[in-house]
Amino acid sequence: MTTSARAAAILAESGAVLRDSHVVYTSGRHGSAYVNKDAVYPHTERVRELCSMMAELARPLRAEVVCGPAMGGIILAQWTGHALGLPAVYAEKAPGGGMVLTRGYDGLVRGRRVLVVEDVLNTGGSLADTVRAVAAAGGTVAGAVALCNRGGVTAEAVGVPVLHALVEVTLDSWAAEECPLCERRVPINTDVGKGRAFLTKVGQ
Repeated sequence: MTTSARAAAILAESGAVLRDSHVVYTSGRHGSAYVNKDAVYPHTERVRELCSMMAELARPLRAEVVCGPAMGGIILAQWTGHALGLPAVYAEKAPGGGMVLTRGYDGLVRGRRVLVVEDVLNTGGSLADTVRAVAAAGGTVAGAVALCNRGGVTAEAVGVPVLHALVEVTLDSWAAEECPLCERRVPINTDVGKGRAFLTKVGQ
């Protein structure tokens, strides 16, 4: 079994891939499927295995520190760092937008090669913000690795020299005003994604 096939199997075993639903992604776009990485995180052995595979993809990048965005990338950064024998830190949301390295983590990445780790790539926004935070702190981004790339995100789009993903999936998505599921009045799933916030915003 290939690495990608094994990773996909772990996601399936964890019930992490939802289909035939109506979800709102972090980007605000709507879709019929969702990769719920939170279903994997309670299973520590599965997380360890996934991150070991992510570490092997990233090993040639010769990183010295691993960094993930809060919140989704923290667990993956820790386990991937552990597999590589490297320290792991995380970036958090800045008050004015974007990401920033605080808690002394800026000093840990300064002058070092940094591997950025992310969970699910939709638009790649969080990953790109983390890359900028690492650069602002004086680190050199060696590359990035993600658990799942479902948005067709490229290395160029997020500002990294190399981007790997354990699983590549293609899921349909639509702008809210063009969503066929909304048109058919299919109920929005409020258990995952940003469905609850979307309904609150539109007053439903």
